[in-house]
Amino acid sequence: MAWIFLIVAGAFEIGFTTCLKLSNNFSNFKWTVAFLICISMSFLLLSKAIQTIPIGTAYAVWTGIGAVGTVLMGMILYKEPTDFWRLFFVFLLIGSIVGLKVVAK
Repeated sequence: MAWIFLIVAGAFEIGFTTCLKLSNNFSNFKWTVAFLICISMSFLLLSKAIQTIPIGTAYAVWTGIGAVGTVLMGMILYKEPTDFWRLFFVFLLIGSIVGLKVVAK
């Protein structure tokens, strides 16, 4: 169950970074509220996950999910570059996240 909490926390991290951009420096009320909800849920679920998963592993996976998801959201929503090296390092990061899950006890 802790891994599910961690994955959902990572998804909320993607949500809060996306909402942060859309909030336009917190001047857009709707996106600011969405940011606050997402960041609160993300930290709440991360705190639940680290009760079972080692904190180093959980934090690395949480930030990895957030980083990969935020890069992908930038590519999809904001037409950020999708060149070979950018995608190569995104896949390298995904491999690292999977590796941490595999070696976690």
